[in-house]
Amino acid sequence: MYLKRTIGKGLTLYKGLRFGYVKRKVRSHFRYESIVGVGGNIGDVKRRFEHLLVYLKRERRVEVVQTALILKNPPFGYEKQEDFLNTIMALRTSMQPRSFLRFLLHTEKRFGRKRSFANAPRTLDLDIIFFDNRVVRHKELQIPHPHWYERQSVVIPLFGGVA
Repeated sequence: MYLKRTIGKGLTLYKGLRFGYVKRKVRSHFRYESIVGVGGNIGDVKRRFEHLLVYLKRERRVEVVQTALILKNPPFGYEKQEDFLNTIMALRTSMQPRSFLRFLLHTEKRFGRKRSFANAPRTLDLDIIFFDNRVVRHKELQIPHPHWYERQSVVIPLFGGVA
């Protein structure tokens, strides 16, 4: 069950048992912390987020530290599609940024992600927003994520929707 709160035109926050979560244990054997944007707009996205969280908690290569509230927001770019649900997760890992990206891309695929065109509807989208205060500039990976500060889908969960 989720608690729902409208925060603006087309913007709604959802709080559930697992979103708005903070891990109590502080010590970790993982070296880096990453902030990952999570989104989707095809199918039962809240349920998929729940399954993703269970999957990540069982995964040996990452540790879930915190999750934000879920934000329902209108699409941008290609606007003829359903609204998106977005959240932020803080994950710890010992993978380097490009290995971590490959891990996230594999996870998207595992959850049914098919790439067709930019800003297309999707079952799951995982983006590295920040990675341990690093700056990375490769053709396949930009950290911090470009224009993160302009996107409500990142800023609201990151600053306003974290438990």
